[in-house]
Amino acid sequence: MSAPKRIQRQRTKGWRMPEGAVYVGRGSKWGNPFALRSPSGLARVPAVDHPGQPWEYEGRISANGMRHDYFHPDGRVIRCDVRWMTAAESVECYRALLHGDGRWPLDFRHNGGHYPHIGDVHELAGKDLACWCPLDQPCHADVLLEIANAPTSPGGSAATTEKEN
Repeated sequence: MSAPKRIQRQRTKGWRMPEGAVYVGRGSKWGNPFALRSPSGLARVPAVDHPGQPWEYEGRISANGMRHDYFHPDGRVIRCDVRWMTAAESVECYRALLHGDGRWPLDFRHNGGHYPHIGDVHELAGKDLACWCPLDQPCHADVLLEIANAPTSPGGSAATTEKEN
């Protein structure tokens, strides 16, 4: 049996998703809410809430190309520009969302306010995952495959262990 992999969905006539594969794109429980070239896919440059980082999630009402300066209480001002996230940055945000590390404030709604949780990723173990992302581009399905198929530790799956830490 081969290792689980990511499959790119297609709209070509006659294409069918392989049996046993799970769709993890937007509209599913597993969809990445950080959509490229959308209001949920914006980055603030430089990062102000996370000093030393080159960028961070821009969770305010904004748009690509805007300027959102950050005014410190001591009077300092940091010039911040807003731009579209790259695919890799969108995947990084998704990883942070799953791990619940709070690096990006999530003030938008996804699937009626329900976010994927790392404790549920075990449902995907051993399954191929299908998304629309090109196979040569970063994709959140790669994060799901990595977590769901990580070696298990004594006492539970890798996803459960991650959740408890």
